[in-house]
Amino acid sequence: MLAKRIIPCLDVKDGKVVKGTHFVSLRSAGDPVELAKKYCSEGADEVVFLDISASNENRKTKVTLARRIAQGMDIPFTIGGGIGSIEDARVVLTNGADKVSVNTSAVRNPKLVSDLADIFGTQCVVVAIDAKRSSKTRSGFTVCISGGLRDTGIDAIDWSKEVEKRGAGEILLTSIDRDGTKDGYDLELTRRICSEVSVPVIASGGCGKMEDFLEILSGKNSADAALAASVFHYGEFAVSDVKKYLSENRVIVRI
Repeated sequence: MLAKRIIPCLDVKDGKVVKGTHFVSLRSAGDPVELAKKYCSEGADEVVFLDISASNENRKTKVTLARRIAQGMDIPFTIGGGIGSIEDARVVLTNGADKVSVNTSAVRNPKLVSDLADIFGTQCVVVAIDAKRSSKTRSGFTVCISGGLRDTGIDAIDWSKEVEKRGAGEILLTSIDRDGTKDGYDLELTRRICSEVSVPVIASGGCGKMEDFLEILSGKNSADAALAASVFHYGEFAVSDVKKYLSENRVIVRI
C-alpha cells in the first residue's frame, strides 16, 4: 500500500499567502517562500502553489515568485493558476515545478489535459476540481471555475472520470462548501469520486483537526492525500504532528 501524503497548500494573491472561507473573505497568512521552507523542514510530502487570482485576472502565473519558492524546496512542487496552454506549463515546469495544476482552463478546453499528458507525461498533470453541492446535477455536485465564482453546471463526478480518461495523473478535489470552515473534509464527495477513478485523489477543503486527516485517509474509497492550509499556516499544528498522529492510528505515512 502506498503511503498517504500530507500536502500544505499556498494560495497566493498579490505575492502573499491568503486563506478565506468558501473561496472569499481572504486574509493574509504569511510569506510563501518562508512557509514553503517551513513545511519542507516539517516533513511535508509535497507543496501546492495556487495563484488563485490568475484566471479571474486573465493573466499568467507569477513565475518569478514560483521560482523563488521552488529554489528553497527539495520535495515535489505543484503550481497552478493561469496555466492555459502548453507553453504556460513548459514555463513553470522549467522554473522549478514538478507538476502543473489546471482547472478553469481544462473546463474551457478539455483537450488541454490530453495535450499536457501527451507532451509532459501524466505524472506532471494535476486537474483541480472545485466542487459544491447542487440539486441540478445527477450526482448532486457541480463543478465551479474562475476561483469558485462560476458554476458550470457540469457534474463533478462525470468530470472527474473525463479528466482521468484524458490523461490526468492526479485529481485535486476541493469542496467549496467546506473550504475554510474547519468542519472536516466532504467525505461523501471525496469517497464518491475516489470510487469512480483510479488515479490518486487529493482531498481539500474543511480540515480543522487531526481527526479530519484520519477520517479522509482511512477506510474504503479514502483519499490518497490530504491537502490543508489554514491549520498549518496559523500554527495550529505542524505537518510532523499530523504524520505522527496518523502513524499512531495505523495510517501509512512517510516519517
